[in-house]
Amino acid sequence: MKRIAFRRLAALVPLVWLVATLTFVVVQAAPGSYADTIDNPRLSPETRAAIRAHYGLDRSAGDQYLSWLRAVLTGDLGTSFLYREPVTKVLSRALPPTLLLAGSGLLLTLVLGLALAMAAVRHPNGWADRFITILSLTLYGVPSFWLAGMLILVFSVSLGWFPASHMHSVNAGRFGGLASLADLFHHLLLPAICLGLVGAAGTARYVRATLLDVRASRFMLAARARGIPKHRLLLVHALRPALLPVVTLLGLALPVLVSGSVVIETIFSWPGMGQVAFNAARARDIPLILGATLLGAAAVVLGNLVADLLYSVVDPRSRAEQ
Repeated sequence: MKRIAFRRLAALVPLVWLVATLTFVVVQAAPGSYADTIDNPRLSPETRAAIRAHYGLDRSAGDQYLSWLRAVLTGDLGTSFLYREPVTKVLSRALPPTLLLAGSGLLLTLVLGLALAMAAVRHPNGWADRFITILSLTLYGVPSFWLAGMLILVFSVSLGWFPASHMHSVNAGRFGGLASLADLFHHLLLPAICLGLVGAAGTARYVRATLLDVRASRFMLAARARGIPKHRLLLVHALRPALLPVVTLLGLALPVLVSGSVVIETIFSWPGMGQVAFNAARARDIPLILGATLLGAAAVVLGNLVADLLYSVVDPRSRAEQ
């Protein structure tokens, strides 16, 4: 297990550097700069040139890259052009809302996905299995932006049950204690459901297929021959081997937990990493784009590390192979 952790952490630095470098190249290759995104017709060409010079955008791409790399090695990610604040401050402010939203969506994904998969395999090819299969395939194929729009249309516009955007009410500052927490939960529910439904559909399909394979294995036949009840066979003997797809899901979910869901956060105006990355890309905010990329790349490596460690817990056979 220590060797796994060492290998993954050793890959962290070169991978993060490579991803950040490729991102820098792509951003530099795109036409225009931050000065060109300022929507102010009164700005003269001379003023825009002065803005480019102020932010160092008039220098060559190589000089900009080396300056950024030297600053990163000292722990300085630069200052955001758009927010006029250090990049670390912008990211640290956006990270908690993203962790809250994506973590809630992931919890719903796991609970609902496992429940649907276990309900489907109790009677394979029965009416419940067919219904869950159709439902999960439908949800899996639905674009998240369409689902978000439908949820807002039904539950916010038509029924008025949930707010359509933002993390808090306008007057949330006057709330205290439990009232403020309830207001946060009220705003969180709709985007979390949107994230959770799409994820639960894929989880249900993967876990169902794995559970069916496990049910046909020899150790399950032996357990069934000993007269073990069906519910115990499913919960105790079959579920643990079938959790391997869930472990993979958790490893892939960690980058989303950190970097955020751009589509969902933008639609619901959720002040997280996804919205920050979207605004940074629109404004050609190079320091903020690179800072978010560094954070996302590090999350990918850490996600793979978490998945590898969980694999060794769920499937002890993997320890002998590593």
